[in-house]
Amino acid sequence: APGELLSRCRAEVRPALVEAVGRLHPWLAEMAGYSFGWCEVGGGTSARPGGGKGVRQALAVLGAEAAGAPARAGVPAAVAVELVHVFSLLHDDVMDGDAVRRQRPTVWRAYGTGPAVLAGDALFALAVETLACSERPAGGGGAVRLLSGALGDLVRGQAEDLLFSSRPWSGGERVRPAEYREMAEGKTGALLGCAAALGGVLGGAPAPAVAALDRAGRSMGIAFQLADDVLGLWGDPQVTGKPVHGDLREGRKTYPVLAALASPAPAARSLRTLLERDGDPEEAAALALEAGGRSAALAEARRHLATARTALAEPALHAPAVRDLLALAGYCVERHQ
Repeated sequence: APGELLSRCRAEVRPALVEAVGRLHPWLAEMAGYSFGWCEVGGGTSARPGGGKGVRQALAVLGAEAAGAPARAGVPAAVAVELVHVFSLLHDDVMDGDAVRRQRPTVWRAYGTGPAVLAGDALFALAVETLACSERPAGGGGAVRLLSGALGDLVRGQAEDLLFSSRPWSGGERVRPAEYREMAEGKTGALLGCAAALGGVLGGAPAPAVAALDRAGRSMGIAFQLADDVLGLWGDPQVTGKPVHGDLREGRKTYPVLAALASPAPAARSLRTLLERDGDPEEAAALALEAGGRSAALAEARRHLATARTALAEPALHAPAVRDLLALAGYCVERHQ
């Protein structure tokens, strides 16, 4: 089951992740611990469950296993990618002005904007150091190149995401669904692809297998982002940890709304009118649902899962790990339904 799989991989990675964060300046380590959910402001132990599901960690561990290596071979990759992920969340929350993540104040709200940016920078530097000092010196350089390439894609995706907010909902300058998919591959897919590929590199996989893991992870990432957008519009805040309709309030362009606007359904016209006058987000979410935005987003997510399955048919990959990767791919969408 995906839950057990994620738990197994988190347990494999957690000691190395804690050790890495412990090498930071104590103040930065506290902010990192807070962002991971390990502690509260001031450093006291957190009583709530920590962090997210650990999908990226699991991809790195499974990437190593898909190469025929033991899970531990993928741990440096898992640590590096998790550090980069949290770095991106810290900066994302500052850029987007998000005040809540996982049902408590975001790091910038709890500690201040400057400290949150600095903590993100520290996690990024620590991620590169972790990979550069990984157990396979022969693979380390290739691993760092992979990570730097994924970071370039991630930053480009974030740039597009920010620029989308200033574009109109209709007319020639509107954001098309295809543009959104390209942005999502950079912002979310690049790091998931990198996680699986890095695990493969550190596990000694041949180049075609590493490329297949990267393609599969990128496709899973797009599916993950699409389904995340569905949760942002129609999910339960108690489950997501974020306020519902936050994206609509901020004028962010998400796939379900873009797909709904492109629909011939009458509700699409009402939705366009409502969005152009900054109308009620709850009403906008209802109209997007009526215009087929939710079903279109989930159908698109399933198409990307099919692409991931095709990539994982690469003969050099070990079958048991491929089965686990496929289970994880399904989880990326099913958790939102």
